[in-house]
Amino acid sequence: MYINTKKLLIALMLTITLTSCEIWERSPNIFQATGIKIGEVTTSTAIIWTRLTADSIRVDNKSPMPVVEYFNHETKEWADAERGKALQWEPRVIYPNQSDIHTIEGAAPGKLGEVRVLYKPETEMEWLKTEWREVDVDKDFTRQFPLANLIADTKYLIKVESREIGTEYLGQVIDGNFTTAPDLEDQKQLLFTVTTGTAYRDLDTSAGFKMYYEMLKLNPDFFIHTGDILYYDKLAKTKELAEWHWARMYSLPSNVEFHKQVPSYFIKDDHDTWVNDCWPTRDIKYMGEFTFEQGLEIFTYEVPIPKPTYRTVRWGKDLQMWFVEGRDFRSPNNMEDGPEKTIWGKEQLEWLFSTFEESDATFRILVSPTPIVGPDRIKKNDNHANKGFRYEGNLIREFLSKQTNSFVICGDRHWQYISEDLKTKVREYSCGPASDSHSGGWNQNDVLPEHKYLNVRGGFLSVEIKRESGEPIALMKYYSPEGDLLHEDKYPTI
Repeated sequence: MYINTKKLLIALMLTITLTSCEIWERSPNIFQATGIKIGEVTTSTAIIWTRLTADSIRVDNKSPMPVVEYFNHETKEWADAERGKALQWEPRVIYPNQSDIHTIEGAAPGKLGEVRVLYKPETEMEWLKTEWREVDVDKDFTRQFPLANLIADTKYLIKVESREIGTEYLGQVIDGNFTTAPDLEDQKQLLFTVTTGTAYRDLDTSAGFKMYYEMLKLNPDFFIHTGDILYYDKLAKTKELAEWHWARMYSLPSNVEFHKQVPSYFIKDDHDTWVNDCWPTRDIKYMGEFTFEQGLEIFTYEVPIPKPTYRTVRWGKDLQMWFVEGRDFRSPNNMEDGPEKTIWGKEQLEWLFSTFEESDATFRILVSPTPIVGPDRIKKNDNHANKGFRYEGNLIREFLSKQTNSFVICGDRHWQYISEDLKTKVREYSCGPASDSHSGGWNQNDVLPEHKYLNVRGGFLSVEIKRESGEPIALMKYYSPEGDLLHEDKYPTI
């Protein structure tokens, strides 16, 4: 029997094409417009964050934005209000032009469906697969997948697949990758990047933040966001509007591109918990229906993070980091200072001191959402560098002064600096905000004796842990949002 192989090949290609078209025609029903996040990577574990959306892209920037008015009890009128001037005024949210939570600028409405994660070492052929899991409609249509039994110091490829419930056809698939931490005795050279203050109002490009693209050029092993990831204060007057802040931020192309290939460790501060300088028992009406407790919960499902949120992570022989929780346990800022006043709480403070002393890592880095050393502005009273928390701050600085090869990396402040406490010699590196338009709060000419470097700029900090002539060093480099090197500092062993 004669077979025309050319016609058979054409027919086969046509069948494949038609099949592909059939899948494609049915697949654009479910998407992942807010990307993925890879978090909490260790030698053997990681957490993959996912979220399903109804559309492939965010609502465009020409769409309406909600407007908030506040009821002035003295005038009995609704009016605009600056933050802090109307803390006991009740807000109301107005959606203009018949818009709603799903159609305002930057919205990426969630959708019920299923997700799973495929993962494998880069050199392997066979994919490991999680089970299909529904996203949680009560947690902003998110789902997190803990991965275990990973191989240390290994590059993993991942695929995050989506589908509608009850169908075999795939929706959007996102490819990503990450590398696990090295074994405890491995002296591997490492590089990571750090930032704070990613305020949406201060974006420096239509795609998001320039610094994310510049960080990618350094090929970081991981990324640390020290808090103020977004700013709830002005517009998050309901739980739904708080979740919208996350969708608006993480549907930006710069965030989607960065977070699918760089693992992250997230810390929250005041603005991404609830409101400026907040604490658990603060009683204000300014935030409307949105509560402090809701802010704590939302953070745990909008980023990949374990419980408790304070934790320590080891990366090889030369690096161990401690990420502290600065909002959950704190006393009121206006409480009189003394042994009972705290930011971290007794349990966390004891955990930090004991685990820090037990560590044999070459460099031990305390990563704090707020300053430990400062100096900070006199009018502020929200961190360990301020007089309001001086008692606990002194305890922490005295403890760190007795630890070799240890220093602090902090966020919160809107300027880059390196400082050294005049009494204890504890050194602190403030990473500075993400963009130049978010920088400020300090006079560039006000250089104090504590300052080893001061620059009222945006950008990011990189930290490289390596060995020179066999001796371990930590090399800190400050960059502008455009990736220009602004300053570098070498931290030697003692």
